[in-house]
Amino acid sequence: MSVIGFSTGAIALDDFETALRLLAPTRANAVELSALRAAELPALLAALPLKFSELQRRYKYISFHAPTNFDDERGLVQQLKVIANMGLNIVVHPDTMHDFAAWRLLGARLCIENMDSRKPTGRTADELAPFFDLLPEAQLCFDVAHARQVDSSMTEAVRILRRYAGRLAQVHISEVNSKGRHFTMSFAAKLAYAPFAAQLSRIPVIIEAMVKRDEIGSEIVATEGILTAGTERALGGGARSGGMALA
Repeated sequence: MSVIGFSTGAIALDDFETALRLLAPTRANAVELSALRAAELPALLAALPLKFSELQRRYKYISFHAPTNFDDERGLVQQLKVIANMGLNIVVHPDTMHDFAAWRLLGARLCIENMDSRKPTGRTADELAPFFDLLPEAQLCFDVAHARQVDSSMTEAVRILRRYAGRLAQVHISEVNSKGRHFTMSFAAKLAYAPFAAQLSRIPVIIEAMVKRDEIGSEIVATEGILTAGTERALGGGARSGGMALA
């Protein structure tokens, strides 16, 4: 099985304790701890040191999604530095970043995520370039649903993965609507993502679909199916355009 898991925010919003309980009996071997609102961060920061050993035993990969709304940028980075020092990658939206000297403190633990069409920047390979120029150690969290929403032909997805292949650290997978809401993948989305499977299957994949509790397991299985089938086609000579483009 690939390294696949869920964002806690996708299955229990700000209640990460409940999310972890829901994931416990599943096949998930990765988790992204989500604190999309600054008000959620103190509770997670307080609980993480106590739960960290348990999480390390349970999951092959653990990451953290930083808040997207905050007032004190330097203060936030100082809080996130505690998480970075624990060895966790930290996903950040580039449109929230302004004080680049502060963000450099996170080094290679900083993961910049490509954005959806609602955002003013960070949506394309070219728009991501200034962020990586100013943050040379930063990695990439590739959101395949965002890339598809920005360009349904998936050409921009190819550009991003080609240009930043050496920075790719984590994948977000789901489907996303025009309002930015993440939901379970449609058949069309699965077809669009399949040519990318050979590359994405080598990276931890975090599901962001906001599913019901009884759909968590099936969404993990569906995601694993996309990655496995796509990889097998690539190895067998199928999906040539995707495999060659992303090599």
